[in-house]
Amino acid sequence: MLIVGLGNPGPAYEHNRHNIGFMVINELISRYKAQNISSSSSFKGELFKFCEHFFLKPLTYMNLSGESIQAVKNFYKIKQVIVIHDDLDLPFGTLRFKFGGGHGGHNGLKSADEKISREYIRVRLGIGKPEHKGEVASYVLSDFNTLEQKHLGMWISHACDAIDFLLHNSLEDTSSQFTIKKFQLK
Repeated sequence: MLIVGLGNPGPAYEHNRHNIGFMVINELISRYKAQNISSSSSFKGELFKFCEHFFLKPLTYMNLSGESIQAVKNFYKIKQVIVIHDDLDLPFGTLRFKFGGGHGGHNGLKSADEKISREYIRVRLGIGKPEHKGEVASYVLSDFNTLEQKHLGMWISHACDAIDFLLHNSLEDTSSQFTIKKFQLK
């Protein structure tokens, strides 16, 4: 299985809302002590392996993530892909699971859909919305606020537990056990 976290490379984006996929992948890499097998230009990303599974952080920037996903998927002949990403349509702290569907304006998903089709599992991490529609770009590229940062570690850990469970169980069972529909910031 290929597990992909969406984000933008570089320290300037490291703590941005848009990089929650990278944050989850970083925790999974640490948790499983996954081995870095390539930062190859042919994969356009950082690729790690544990057991028979792969973790990928595309280094193409968000809007070209599909190129990296496609390169790894094709090279290793991987059938099942999981993409972990931020979701503006869900409130902060929520966690949802879905197979297929539209990209909802998310450029990373749009790129993945174009390169590997919509036939993959999506792990959707809600980041909330800005007050005004015109602020979306600056909102997703801003860091989590102080209150959100207080809960970030727990939320990322829960998402990692869900991914671990999903590796051995169905999407439906994972969704029923790990979905967070409403999160209360305190």
